[in-house]
Amino acid sequence: MQIAIVLYPGMTALDAIGPYEILRFLPDAELRFVGAEVGPLMTDSGVLALGVTHSFADTPRPDLVLVPGSGPNTATAMADKQLTGWLRQVHETTTWTTSVCSGALILAAAGLLNGHPATTHWIAQSALKPLGADPRPNDRIVRSGKLVTAAGVSAGLDLALWLTGEIAGRDHAELVQLYVEYDPQPPFDAGHPTKARKEILDRATRLGRQISLTPGEFKAAATVAWRRVLHHF
Repeated sequence: MQIAIVLYPGMTALDAIGPYEILRFLPDAELRFVGAEVGPLMTDSGVLALGVTHSFADTPRPDLVLVPGSGPNTATAMADKQLTGWLRQVHETTTWTTSVCSGALILAAAGLLNGHPATTHWIAQSALKPLGADPRPNDRIVRSGKLVTAAGVSAGLDLALWLTGEIAGRDHAELVQLYVEYDPQPPFDAGHPTKARKEILDRATRLGRQISLTPGEFKAAATVAWRRVLHHF
């Protein structure tokens, strides 16, 4: 099974690396970090770099595609015609097309979530409906046929474990879960807007706005919206 994890400048590292650490244990898995060109690129921290191992052109028929999200660069990725065009192309033959966090917005920008239920990071839920998807803000993983979207960042681990169960069976999924000792026991219970105290939710919302939208991002988001308008004429 060929697994293509998409990389693009400014993406969130855990969105990709979390699922990678689980999906690499699938039987006969061939993992690729796929992007515009082979080589390193900087993640959203500005400190950690990840490496693209295969280009889009070199990866025309992956079995499983996973699109990570980003704090500051989601809209830029949404407006990237090379990326969205590749996603539309490979989706025709994938077994699974998936996303983590705001990666769902990139799938939506490619036109893949039209009419489908989907989830994303809680701070980006309101963007799903204008992009044609049916938001499911209270679900951590949402499946619609071969499309599977996961909520924010850490939900990628759950997505990868769920996919492992679907692809290789429950026993193999439990084996992987045990091997990586994925046994969440968080010291706090504030991992969803419905659980967080109001003052924490307010601060998290302000933080999200600070790191998510630069002037360039507004321009990119407007470009995506304008393309969708033109598409309907």
